This record gives sequence, C-alpha cells and structure tokens, in this order.
Amino acid sequence: MKKVTTNLFSVMFLLMATVMFSQGKIKGTILDSELNAGLPGVNVVVKGSSTGASTDIYGKFTLSTTASTGQVVISYIGYKTQTVNFTVKNGETVDLGSIKLASDASQLEEVVIKGSSLFDIAKDRKTPVAVSTIKAAEIQQKLGNKEFVEILNTTPSVYASKGSGGFGDSRITVRGFGQENIAVMINGMPVNDMENGRVFWSNWAGLSDVASSMQVQRGLGSSRLAISSVGGTINIVTKSSQRKEGGFVNAMTGNDDYRKFVATYSTGKMKNGLSASILMSSTGGDGYVDGTKFEGQNYFLAFGYEINKKHNLEFTFTGAPQWHHQRSTGITIQRYINRGENGEPNRKWNEDWGYLDGKEFNVRRNFYHKPVGSLNWEWDINSTTKLNALVYGSWGRGGGSGAFGNVVAGTTNLNYANNRLRDANGLVNYELIRQYNQGQIITIPNANFTGTVNTSKAPEAGFGNVNTASNGISMISGINSHNWFGGIMNINKKFDKITIDAGIDYRTYKGIHVRNVNDLLGADFYKDTRNVNNNPFYTNETFVASPSLNPFFNATKNTIVDRDWDGLVNWIGGFAQAEYATEKLTAFVQGAISNQDFQRVDRFLYTNADPVQTSEKQNRLGGNIKLGANYNLNDKHNVFANVGYYSRQPFIDAIFPNSRNLVNDDVVNEKILGIEAGYGFRSPKFNANVNVYRTQWDDRFTSRGDTAPSNPQGYFVFNGVSQLHQGAELDFNYKPIATLRINGMFSIGDWSYKGESTGDTFNNQNEIIATGTKVYLDNVRVGSAAQLTSSLGLDYEFIPKFKFNITGNYYDKLYADINPASFSNQINKGTLQLPSYYVFDAGLNYKLAVGSGKKDSVSLTLNVDNLFDEFFILESQTNIFADDVASGGQTYNQLGRTYNGVADANRVWFGFGRTWNFGITYNF
Repeated sequence: MKKVTTNLFSVMFLLMATVMFSQGKIKGTILDSELNAGLPGVNVVVKGSSTGASTDIYGKFTLSTTASTGQVVISYIGYKTQTVNFTVKNGETVDLGSIKLASDASQLEEVVIKGSSLFDIAKDRKTPVAVSTIKAAEIQQKLGNKEFVEILNTTPSVYASKGSGGFGDSRITVRGFGQENIAVMINGMPVNDMENGRVFWSNWAGLSDVASSMQVQRGLGSSRLAISSVGGTINIVTKSSQRKEGGFVNAMTGNDDYRKFVATYSTGKMKNGLSASILMSSTGGDGYVDGTKFEGQNYFLAFGYEINKKHNLEFTFTGAPQWHHQRSTGITIQRYINRGENGEPNRKWNEDWGYLDGKEFNVRRNFYHKPVGSLNWEWDINSTTKLNALVYGSWGRGGGSGAFGNVVAGTTNLNYANNRLRDANGLVNYELIRQYNQGQIITIPNANFTGTVNTSKAPEAGFGNVNTASNGISMISGINSHNWFGGIMNINKKFDKITIDAGIDYRTYKGIHVRNVNDLLGADFYKDTRNVNNNPFYTNETFVASPSLNPFFNATKNTIVDRDWDGLVNWIGGFAQAEYATEKLTAFVQGAISNQDFQRVDRFLYTNADPVQTSEKQNRLGGNIKLGANYNLNDKHNVFANVGYYSRQPFIDAIFPNSRNLVNDDVVNEKILGIEAGYGFRSPKFNANVNVYRTQWDDRFTSRGDTAPSNPQGYFVFNGVSQLHQGAELDFNYKPIATLRINGMFSIGDWSYKGESTGDTFNNQNEIIATGTKVYLDNVRVGSAAQLTSSLGLDYEFIPKFKFNITGNYYDKLYADINPASFSNQINKGTLQLPSYYVFDAGLNYKLAVGSGKKDSVSLTLNVDNLFDEFFILESQTNIFADDVASGGQTYNQLGRTYNGVADANRVWFGFGRTWNFGITYNF
C-alpha cells in the first residue's frame, strides 16, 4: 500500500510540474435567468473550433484559446443558445461576466451537468453511464412533504419506499440493491456509514432545502473513488456561497398538521472576493402513521473566498437535528383490517404507541444530529492543470430507543408489544406497564384471552423496584454516534485529447456504541449485569431521547448501560483515470485501490485486564477497475458501453461477527462484476435512452430483521450470499408544443439469489440465540423492490406561469423480503409476490412577478399525492402464501383469510393514502 501511495504522489507532482505554453483565456458565469443561480454543465465552445469547456457547479467556466477575436457559443438543453463576442490577446484573461440563459420552450428540459474535478457528475452524450438528473426547481415544486428520495420514483429501476412510515424512515433501492450498496455523495464527499454502508435519510432531512441538483447514476457509475456503488450512485450538489445575491422565504402546511418554514439568503460574490449563503428551516407534524410525531430543524452555512484568480476556497457546514416516533413492530394484514372499517385496512395503524399521562407516548423513537463540515480548495495551476482538495468532518450524535425487558406472567415473558399488554383500543398500555414496574399487582388477559391472571414484580432490597433486561420494561436508547474525518485530493491534467485525473482518498472513523436509559417507566432503578467490569450496576439516571443542538456534544457523557464498544475503521485509497475525448468519441479507463483496517474495542464483554478488550487490527485490501466508451453517431444518436469489477471489503460486522472481538477468518471480499450498454436519441422535441445491464454479486454478507414476534428488534445475518441482477430500462421526454412536456419511463428486472447460505439469529441485545441455520436461496427472487416499474407524467403550462403536473407510477413484480423461516427447507415456494399497484400524484404551481422592476416573485404550490387514495402494500417482511395451511388443515384461501390474494398473516407495510401540501414562497 505504501508503494501505491508513493507512486500516486509521484504522478501528481509530475503532473503539477508540467507547464504548458501561455494562451489567452476566456471566463464567465452562466446563470438561470429565473432563479439567478449558476447553471452547471453548460457547454461553452469557441465557434468554429473544438475548443470548449463546461461550467462547474457554480456556473463558472474558463477556457483557453489561441484566437484573438471570435465568438463563444453557449448552449444548454432546455435553454436558448446564446452567442457572445470576445477579443483577447495572448496571455490575457477576458471576463465575459454573468450571462443569463432563458428557458427555451421549444427544447426539452433535460439537465446535463459536469462539476469540478471532485464532483463525479456524468455529462450527457459523453459519460458512458445510465443517468438521470433532477434540478432544484423540480425538487422545490414537486417534493412537498414527501420523503427526499421519493422525488426519484420516476427514474428507471428505482424503488423509493416510505418503509414503516416514520419521518425520515424511507428507503431506496436502485436495480434491486439497497441503500448500503448505493453510494451517496454530497459535493463529492462520501456519506455512507463506514461501519455498515447504510444511509439514514432522517439524518439528511434538510437536503431537499439545500440541494441545487441531484443525479442518479445507475450501475457502477462514473465515480473514481472505491465506493459502494453496486446498484448506483446518488450525487447531490448543494447550494454554494457563490449564488447570486438574493434568497427566499417559504411556508408550507399539509395533512396531519404538517408544517415547514424555510428562509435563506445569499450575498453573492462581493468585491473583496468573499461570499456567503445561509439557510434555516424548521419542520414538524403528527405524521401520517398514528403515533409518529416528529420535529426537525435544518441549518446550512456556506462561505467562499476567491483569494485570487488561481485560488478559491469554499467552506460549508450543515446539519439537521431531528427526533421522530417510529413504527417498527411488524403488523399482520389481519391486524390492519381489524383496526379498519368496511373490510379495508387501517393503513395508519401502529403497534408501538399508546398514551402515558394523557399524552402520545412511543417507546420507539429515533433522534439524531449529524453535522457535516467541509472545506474545498480549488487551485488553477495553469490553463491545463487544476488541483482540488477537500477536507471534511462529521460528528454524528444520537440513536434509537426501544423497550428492554418484559412483564413476567408465570413462566411467560411478555414484551411491550404483546397483545396481552394492550388497552381496549389496541394501543400499548404504557400505564399498565408503569404499574407493573412500580410493583403493583396488574390484571391482564390469560394466554387464550378467555379469562384474566394477576402478576406483579417483587422489589429488590436496598433499591426498591428494579428493572432488568428480563423483568420490567424500560425505555433504553441504543446510541450510535461517530467521529468521522476525511480528505480527498485530485489533480486534473488536460492534454490535447486526453485528460488524466489522479488522487488520494483518506478517511478515519470511530463508531461509538453505548446505551442510555431514557425512561424507567415507574421503576426506581435499572440493573445492568452485562458489564464484566462493574457487575451488577444500578442506575436511576435517565436521559431524554432528543438530539443535542450542540454539534460537538460528548457522545459518551451520559451514564452507560448494556453495551459500550467502539468500531474503528481507517481507509486510505488511491485512484486514477484517463479519458480520451473527441467530438464523437469519449472513452475512459479508471482504477482505484483502497486499504481498510478494522478494530473493535469492547469495554463491557471483556475485562480491563484482558488484552482481547481491544481486538487485533484487521486489514483488507480492495479496489475496482472500470472502463467504458460513448460514441456519438451523429447529432441525434449515441451509443455507450461500460464494464467494471469491484473487490469490496466486508463491513465491520462481518469481520467481527456475533458482536464479539473474535475475527471471522473465513470472511472474504465481495466480488461484483457489472456490464452495461445503452443507446440515446436527442432531438429538439424528443429525447430517449435505452439501457441493458447485468450485475453479478458473490460472497455477500447481509442481515435482515427477525420477523418472529418472540424476538422483537432481533435480526438474522447471512453469509456467502450470491445475487444476479439483470434488466432493461427506457426513459423519454417529449415536448410536442411549447407549453406541454411529457415524461415517461419503463424498466424491467430479473433479480434473484443464487445458491445457499448459512446464518445466525440475534436478539435486540446482540446475543446469539440460534446458529448455523441453513438458508436455501437458489433462484429466489430479490424482494422489497419492484422489478417492473413504469411512469408517465405531464407538465402543462395552461396560462403563463401557471403550471399543472400529474404523474402516474405503476409497480409490478414486487416480492416479499427474504427471512430464514421461509427458506430453511431446500424445497420452498420462493418469495411471495405482492399485488401490483399504481399511484397518481398531481400538483399546481403559480408564479407571480412582484416588486420593483418585477425582479421578485411569489410562488404558490399545491401537491396531492396518491390522488385516488389507492390501497397498496409497499413491502412484506414474511412469505406466507394463500395456499399455506392456516389452521384445521385448511389454507388461508379456503378460510377466506386473504387480502387482495395475500394471506392475512403476512407482516407488511402499507403505502400512504391521499396526502396533500400547500406552500407559498417569496423569492427576492
């Protein structure tokens, strides 16, 4: 690894030392005439030559030319082309200033963007990947009170689900791969958790406010870093300090007391080279699902400084502290129906909440604050050489609470979600649980609900009423905080037709995993017996399950119970890419290598004198190689192909299974081979893309939640899983008249597991309760993502500045998730196919120019989602078929216990019914 790093540094310094002959330069800034914001990816070409450039994320461009006079042609799909004269002498720089592009109704509005050398943003008809891009204007107009990732549901092979329905608990898959296998990049910075690869969207709830564009690259993508882009890459570019002077104020309301307020202002670049941008927002509501109240804030600060013509600095700091109640207990269709009306399920039903002291109470509560700071330095060394460096830090603080312990009734342990502990309305009877914790005698139904029994908990001498992990129910949070620091440096060198990039990527991460008591629910103490260094340990300290607004809050300040371990992950990588580009052909080859070392420190399971308390450091080498090419047959037709191979290091829980400091010597790198080809068509009125792909994934380590009611919040881990994902995709845009745009897509996949696997089952305290379970998965369909998706929508401006949009999405070939119980036999029925469904979303937007010179505007936006209030199942955690035997030798179908053909014993999440939001925005 040392030799690789040394060679990379040598290459970079050699490139930096190369000096090209002096040429004249032309620079400027391209702005959207309506938003007054920089347009990334605009093509700027010297007329009559092949000399050109693309604007960066701020809309800036610089190009070199040997011509003394001439014209630059500025073109951008969806905008009117402009031609600007220039006069320049050799060695001089001419600044064309700010140039505003107006929307062109005769063209399709397709965004093509290319960022700085740290932003791996694909460019239309050049970068050979399947890609879709969404502008800030569309996010602001259509997202409303939906989850951030739901704006991507009109993208081929994307399935964005609200999941269990809590605020920010959404999830997204691309080509059937989950979030831990989709690389999420914000301003070129990777944000997937370094321990498990996951992305929790509740931690990024403010992204919709600060995003200037979002691009999804399906497949291995164009990123030069060795990242988790098995299914795809989501590149999010945020607002910058160098936006044009101005801002906006927005207020929004919606169903279930949804409310949101946003305010932002940017100074623009001032004469001294400084610029600043600030945004603040607040969100809250009751939540569509019962018992899922939430509150969140968002702040964004950006400061820029143009030191001189060669050096530019950009500092950003953003965070979104939030808390929200959750729905985590799997619910059977039968329970939904029992709590519904007229045979229809109650989609809002939640098994986790109830009342305490007359107020909503939910033992399942998520809270987090993940501030991120970054400093980006751009150095234009000369006309052909640029250096970009990014340093960043993230200080995640928070976790999620749950119920620990039981009510003991004879020889039976009842967890908080047990039906015997519910009130007459079916809600968790937290008042009854508190009485039990206080030592009172409580009366509950017997096991058959044919009578009642009495039970109580005896006090403990010297401590009174004591809760433990087995007797008495406490609200305890699992804290999953982290300190994460990193840096990326890239050198970009342009030759005649070849561009070379090379750089390094360094990251260091400390995951902090402890537990705190939030509520003793009437007990006097909690007794912890898991700490071998302090056993038993009694505490009566409780801590609120809400995020600290202090971004640097001490993650281990509170009294710790039940667990105390750190996960240490370090990463160093090198990457290089060579791109060959002519007017018709663009080809690239890219390679990356990374070394990760993993270490686990456990202060609860190992004594302070035990050297195993700190595990041995485990090193794993991984990397990837990718190559591809795009060829423009003519102005309308292009074709592309790419292939890539990843050797990806396993996550830390695969290195140290069973939540112990014991190394799994059998774990190996995951291997991914991806192949893709595509065709594109471009014309003034019609654009289309067609892609085919095949991704083979071997030696995968993964986990799933345990669906057994007896193991709440438990989970199952799988080893040695293989998957094959292949399919085809189509997307198009058509603008038959100036005021009408039609968008559509269709994708079909064939995603399945291969072979068999073994695994272990854990409870919610990470204790193993079953081991060596054989799971037979050959040809079993991949679940929790629709393998057939289609979308058709239109945007129509029926009077000037008054727009209407409607989109219909259809989903089919949607299967239940895998679980060990359904596949423990070699002969099984595979995964359960869920009913297909469609959803229509519609919206209105009106923009009125106001103020002096009509430079300001007021926008009114109304969105209605699931317009026709369709009932549909989003996901199923179980695989119970209608012809499975239910009772008395009869099947669910024979007993009439099915819903839309699905056995009512399945534990599912239903999609939301009709929702709405209305917002007003003042832009200035």
